[in-house]
Order: sequence, then structure tokens, then C-alpha cells
Amino acid sequence: MTTQVEHEDTIRVLHVDDQLDFADMATTFLERENDRFETETIASASEGLARLADSEFDCVVSDYEMPGQNGIEFLKNIRKKYPQIPFILYTGKGSEEVASDAISAGATDYLQKESGTDQYTVLANRIETVVERAHAQQRYQRQTDAIETAREGIAIIDSDGYHTNVNQSYADIHRSDPDELIGKHWTTLHPEDEAEHIQSKLFASVQEDGQCQYQTTGLRADGETFIKDCVVSATAKDMMTITVRDVSDQVQSQEHLNRYKALIEVIEDPVYVLDEDGRFEFINESFIETFGYEQNELIGTDVSLIKDETAVEQGRSNLRQILSSEGSDSAYFETEIQSKSGESIPCEDHMTALPYEGEYFNGTAGILRDISERKSRIKKLKSQNKRLDEFASVVSHDLRNPLSVAEGNVELLREECNNERIDTIDSALTRMDDLIEDLLQLARTDRQVNSTDSVSLAELSQNCWKNIKTTNAAVDIDTNRIVQADRGRLAQVFENLMRNAIEHTDQDVSITVGELEDGFYIEDDGSGIPEDRRKDIIEAGYTTAEQGTGFGLSIVSDIIEAHGWEMHITGSSEGGARFEITGVEFSAE
Repeated sequence: MTTQVEHEDTIRVLHVDDQLDFADMATTFLERENDRFETETIASASEGLARLADSEFDCVVSDYEMPGQNGIEFLKNIRKKYPQIPFILYTGKGSEEVASDAISAGATDYLQKESGTDQYTVLANRIETVVERAHAQQRYQRQTDAIETAREGIAIIDSDGYHTNVNQSYADIHRSDPDELIGKHWTTLHPEDEAEHIQSKLFASVQEDGQCQYQTTGLRADGETFIKDCVVSATAKDMMTITVRDVSDQVQSQEHLNRYKALIEVIEDPVYVLDEDGRFEFINESFIETFGYEQNELIGTDVSLIKDETAVEQGRSNLRQILSSEGSDSAYFETEIQSKSGESIPCEDHMTALPYEGEYFNGTAGILRDISERKSRIKKLKSQNKRLDEFASVVSHDLRNPLSVAEGNVELLREECNNERIDTIDSALTRMDDLIEDLLQLARTDRQVNSTDSVSLAELSQNCWKNIKTTNAAVDIDTNRIVQADRGRLAQVFENLMRNAIEHTDQDVSITVGELEDGFYIEDDGSGIPEDRRKDIIEAGYTTAEQGTGFGLSIVSDIIEAHGWEMHITGSSEGGARFEITGVEFSAE
């Protein structure tokens, strides 16, 4: 059992003396000297030990010569169980030897009995002094124990601002050792301007109110700065206690969270936030309006409420991926969201990791985009493509067969008779053949380029020129650039543009293939294209040539667009037509 009382209003004294009449008299004078005293007298050391085991006392006053065991033996037994209780040896047998033995055995003080009543005043002062000192030491020890076991960083600074005690957490926060911080001024743990602000503004409030709390910039031993929360409290004797928490991560997390909230406020699409277990923590107004749920219907519930089993497993797989250290911080997939009315709405789900710690959530944020219209367009486009394939099949087989029969019969008819109408029929059949070829090419032109190769513009131009039947045209190739393109479809571009230049002039024409900073051009020195017709000529079926089908430039435009390039039609320096293709990716030569 401890022998220290927690309150300081009363000082309980155990006085042990085999002469009870003297002890009683001493009690009367002691309690007269100090009304805080409450004294109990005991006649022997053995009784004194028993009373200490049963009750709490602030101080023991003992005679030296007593039956059974003397005062020093009594002191030694007390120190075994109660090492901190003040003990005053108060004896009539005074000698230097007894005093020395008493101090060696652990006596707090030694006082010799004298005649007269002044001795009780001295004894009362000695008792109060040793008790106050013991209480102060006890408070300090409790404070030290609390500091050492606290998770927060705690330090005590004296009236001049120097550390007198710091715990391990305080040292760890500042990346130092406790021994290195003892004796250092608190300002060394702050940037200079921050320390001046704390000293002039914040510490002043401690003097007035006894405490202040603030967030500031700390300085670690390695020179790194960080954000810390501090609570400074005034203690006895003009000392102060500083409690510190490193809140750098929380501050950073809060900043991230605020940015996400600010972002969510301006996003018009439905937004949701899930914790690490896949439960809803937040939905925005757009989510409520789109899917019909209220906040209280979803918050805290599992995401499976709005997704089927397959979609939930996909989402959880993405969640595990983007929350793992090896995964990316975002994922995208298509899913279907079950609205409150039971309607299944196809959506794009863009998930982003939100790896917060502590009081902040740790999970994901998702942005949903309703892709119902896109799905409908894709379905319609697939249907159109199917019909287009059917059309191409009809053109390729069902029209070409009778066309071939007609062409054969014209040849036979030419052998049997000579009539100018035969040439007219032959010309019409040739035009029909050209139309069928261009229609098939247009119908089968893919709107996307899935793979590309390195293509030499010079080599491709030369090969295309060889495929064109002409006797009154020339080509000049002025480029050695290599582009990333679909070789076959780019060849269609060159052949169609070259034929276009030849078909739209009645005189010899010169064609030039050259390079631009971000592309290439094909131009001629023919009659050119009027500016007001340059947009019309790429429309399917538009032509100004008697033998033209009107599909060549439309095909060119589709191929250019499929590559992600742009085509501009203008006039050449010789007055002819110039087709500039830009946005082209070049390869190393």
C-alpha cells in the first residue's frame, strides 16, 4: 500500500516514541504550529510498521532509542516497503555517529530533541518542508511517467524556454534522441520566422489563460519541415508542458479530400465514394437524380445494391488493383447500374483510388457516365454496317454478273455489225463498271485504322504512279519522309488524287508530291478547283468530270480521317489543285 496521500491540504504524521507523554505533548504543539497537521502517536517500531501497512501517512517522525528495535532499524524496515516517504529521526541521544548512520540508512532529516517549546516550531517547519519536497518529487515522477508512456510527443521547458524533459515520442517526431534535446531551446525545433510568431503571439496567451493550442511548422533534426499540432500548458514554477502531434499526413490527406470534394461539386456526372470494403460513403446530387436513390438509402450499404454479381466482382477486382501498391491509381470499365425503379442503365465507371489514413476514408471514388445513347448508336451502326455489307455483296455479285454478260454481248455485236450506238453502249457499261468499283471501295472502307507500318512516301508514290494509265502526265516526287500509316489504304489516297488530277484536265498535267512540316501534299498544275466548290467535291457522288464517278475524293477523305489526319484543299502555285494532309506522324528516316 502506498503511503502518500493525493491531496495536500492535510499532512498526516506518524510519530513513533516509546515515551507517549512526550509524543502527546509534541502532537499538541505541532498541530498548534500548523493546522494542516494531523498527528498519530505510536509507542514502538513494530506498531509503527503495522500502522503504515493499514493507513496512509505523509511523514514519519521517530525516536532513536526504543525497545525491540531502535529508530535506525525502524528506518531500514520502512525503506524496504516505502522508499519515498519522508523520515525524520527526532531523538534525545544526539551524536555525530547516530546522525551519520541515520542519513546513510535513508533518513530525510535528523533533529535532536531539546528543552523548551521552540524545538516544536523547528520540527514543524522540517516536517512541512520534507513533505512538500516529497509531494513535488511525486508530482514530477507522475508527470515523467505519464510523459514516457504517452503516445503524443511531450516535453517540459523551463522559464527560459529550455527543454528539461522530453519523451521518446517527442524525440521521434523531431527525428532526434531525448538526450540530445535536453538543454536545447524550444525555438531550435521551428523555422526562425515561425518561432518568432509563436513567442510573440501564442506564448503570451499561455501566461494569460494557462494554455494555448495551435498548428505550426516544425523543424526536424535533419532539416525537414513538417506540420504539427501543439498544446502548451503552464505548470508550477513558471514551467510549461508542450504536447506535439505530427499531422503532416492528415493535413495532406485533408487537402486531397478537399480537392476531391471541390472536384465533385463541379462534376455533372453521377459520382460515388466507396470505403475499402465497397460500402457507399458519399453520392452526389447527380447520382441521386440519375438513379433515383436517396443518400440514406445508399450510405453504408454495399455496392451490390446497384450492381449485379458479375459487375460487383469486376468492381472489387479493380478496387483491389488500384488500392494495392503494385496497381495503378485508376481503372475504367463498362457496367450496368440498377436504378431504384429497376431499370438497368449502361454506364462507364471511372474509378480512382483515395488512399487516406486515420480519420479519413480509405477507398475509391467513381464517376459514372450514362452510355445508353452510345449503346443505341452502336447498335444502329452495326445494323447499318450489316445492310452495307449486304449492299456490297449485291453490287459485287448480282450486278457484276449481268454487267459482264452485257459487255460480252457488246463485243459479239461489234463483230457482227458496225454501228455507232455500240460505242455508246460500251461507254455506258464502262462507267457502270467504274461506279461499281468505287461503290465497293467506299462501302468497304473501314472508319478506323487498327495497325500501321513505316511507309516511304517516295516509294509509295512511285508504285502508285505505275498503276495509273496515262500518256500525258508526269509526276515529281520531292520528299524522302517516312510516315506511320496503313500502306494499302494510303496507296488508295495517292492513286485517287493522281487520277483526280488527270481526269479533270484536257491538257498535259504535272503532279508534285512534297512534304510539309507535319505532313505532305499532292498538287497539280491543272485548272484547279474553284474555292466555292472545295467543300462539295469530297461529298459522295459529286463530280464535274464526264467520266468521273464522284466517289474518289470521298474515299480519300474517309481514309485521311481514319488515320486521324486532316485534309485541306487549296490552290497550287501553278493555279491547279493542292491537297494538304496534316497531323501526320513521321518515323526516323
